[in-house]
Amino acid sequence: MAVYKAPIKDIQFVLNEVIDVSKLAKLPGYEDATPDTIHAIVEEAAKLCENVLFPLNRTGDEEGCHYENGVVRTPKGFKEAYKQFAEAGWTAVTCDP
Repeated sequence: MAVYKAPIKDIQFVLNEVIDVSKLAKLPGYEDATPDTIHAIVEEAAKLCENVLFPLNRTGDEEGCHYENGVVRTPKGFKEAYKQFAEAGWTAVTCDP
């Protein structure tokens, strides 16, 4: 079975060494976007991708989506994955607190 491991070290290198993400928290409205917070977000996103989303690749490819009578049906597991995504608060990440 294929395994996906999110490239956290590479992402952190780009955030910290290439673009210096610490400057983001100095901007108005972004005070909470500290390097520690961003690092925690990257780690949690990696877990979601590795454990929930990546395993759906196969069923997504094999089953695909189907449109019948005005209704779209997603492959097995997609609805549950979206529920986990939403319950974890990912749909609100870019929203105004």
